[in-house]
Amino acid sequence: MAVYNIWSSLPSPPSNIRIKNNADNGDIRPSLVACRTASQKWSILEATSSDPSKLHQMILNGHSIKNNLGDEFLKEYEKKLEDVRELLNSEELQNKIESLMLVDAIQRLGVDYHFQEEIEAVLWRHYMAATTCVDGYSYYTLHHLSLFFRLMRQQGFCIPADIFDNFKGKDGTFEGKMKQDIRGLMELYEAAQLCLEGEDILDEAAKFSSQIVGNRLKHPYHKSIARFTAKKYIRDLQDIHGWEKTLKELAKMDYYVAKTAHQQELTQISMWWKDLGLAEEFKQARNQPLKWYTWSMASLSDPSMSEQRLELTKSITFVYIIDDIFDLHGTPEELALFTHAVKRWDYAAMDMLPKSWKMCYKALLDTTNDIGSKIYKKYGYNPINSLKSAWASLCDAFLVEAKWFGSGNLPISNEYLENGKASSGAHVVLVHLFFLLGINGKTGDTFQLDDISELISSVAIILRLWDDFGSAKDEQQEGNDGSYIECYMKENPGSTIEIAREHAIDMISSEWKRLNKECFRLNQNLSISSFTKASLNLARMVPLMYSYDDNRRLPILEEYIKSTLFDDAFLEHHPILDKKQGT
Repeated sequence: MAVYNIWSSLPSPPSNIRIKNNADNGDIRPSLVACRTASQKWSILEATSSDPSKLHQMILNGHSIKNNLGDEFLKEYEKKLEDVRELLNSEELQNKIESLMLVDAIQRLGVDYHFQEEIEAVLWRHYMAATTCVDGYSYYTLHHLSLFFRLMRQQGFCIPADIFDNFKGKDGTFEGKMKQDIRGLMELYEAAQLCLEGEDILDEAAKFSSQIVGNRLKHPYHKSIARFTAKKYIRDLQDIHGWEKTLKELAKMDYYVAKTAHQQELTQISMWWKDLGLAEEFKQARNQPLKWYTWSMASLSDPSMSEQRLELTKSITFVYIIDDIFDLHGTPEELALFTHAVKRWDYAAMDMLPKSWKMCYKALLDTTNDIGSKIYKKYGYNPINSLKSAWASLCDAFLVEAKWFGSGNLPISNEYLENGKASSGAHVVLVHLFFLLGINGKTGDTFQLDDISELISSVAIILRLWDDFGSAKDEQQEGNDGSYIECYMKENPGSTIEIAREHAIDMISSEWKRLNKECFRLNQNLSISSFTKASLNLARMVPLMYSYDDNRRLPILEEYIKSTLFDDAFLEHHPILDKKQGT
């Protein structure tokens, strides 16, 4: 299943990276850890259900896929949605712990986007009951309190970490008797994933619980993509309360709806990419529309956000392509010319560019201007200046890296990481996402890009460090790139690669705490929750994108794509779906 726990899922140093001894001081350091010298084996097309190559090739070649959602299916689907909505509004459940379990199950199954208002109402009732009564938390078991804490924090409710003090002994540590409460410890471990900076009690809770149940919870929910883990959760969900069967059936139908929408969107993206012609012009660059679309598919899980996913994928595509241009295609002078042209954002600037680069530059301007125009038509404002600025920052960062690695003079690690926040591309993607979701155009909202700068920074650092862990090796590339780990080892003589990796792990953990803090702060206003959720999903997706195995494959990413786009085994024994698939 998915890999999201950074402690268990970090890729090992690739076996084909040269490690050399420094004769002067005996330290061990990688020779350009992120040097792109091997091809990634992108095997997603080789192992899918039913007829592997035919379905993939149809979609990736831009052939339309028939929408098989008929009236009978949609009628049953709407009925299941209404059944769950009635459960959430049920007076019988009102303030009972069971209603929290219901909300948790809905979220874990990835269908919560249907019930945002109902979930908010359920959590509000529990919040008021717990915070307005004396000893409002005292009747909770460890499992129930941990579940309450996690759900509230996720939703933006202000719940202090010290509510867990009741489970500490006189010596100030978590009591040994808790070791027998496996279910409670598993939920405590989940709750601790929403730790903010300075919350020592949650750090202690994570350490204490992980020593006992850590191996059982390699994939904490808060750092997981719900669509990916939903299948396992359905298998594990026991019919205890009576509503589990309804939820399971809804989740399966919702998966089918989402899969159908995603396949159609991927067809559109594949055709758009093919029509651009950049794959033919830059043959060494990545040609991975499926991978680029996967970022958007994971980030924006609501099937109704089709337009946003399509436009976001286009911006992600150019992050990858421009990265490859800087790594593989240009001289320093050409890279500087391209960066200058992007800052001008003027079609006349194409005259100064090499022939092959003109096509990419024009496509970037055409696509971004079109995105800005669509946002204007939908929300009444055109963010083109902010989008242009984001692309200029990205090219500036790529140019700085090209100079560093071209000269062989690596910077200090902090300088590398500061520039790496921009070169990660996260800023470009999140700025586009911010405007595509219409965040600062909603009535009564005053959110600006400055309000999300810290969130962007945390996502960017998580991405940058994971990218470096994965050695940033992608298919059909032979350029050079650097890594934070190499810079760190250079400025810390005597450090081993293991020490450098542990240091980077700690940094990723710290950035997750900062990201939690920013999402918690922003979620005080529900109108931005779609953006914070999408941003969290981008951070959750990062390990899948960079967890290479020894054969330079991305097995977890491949499993995710097969699971969400092409696997129908999950739908077996559903009468309506069985008929639709001819079984």
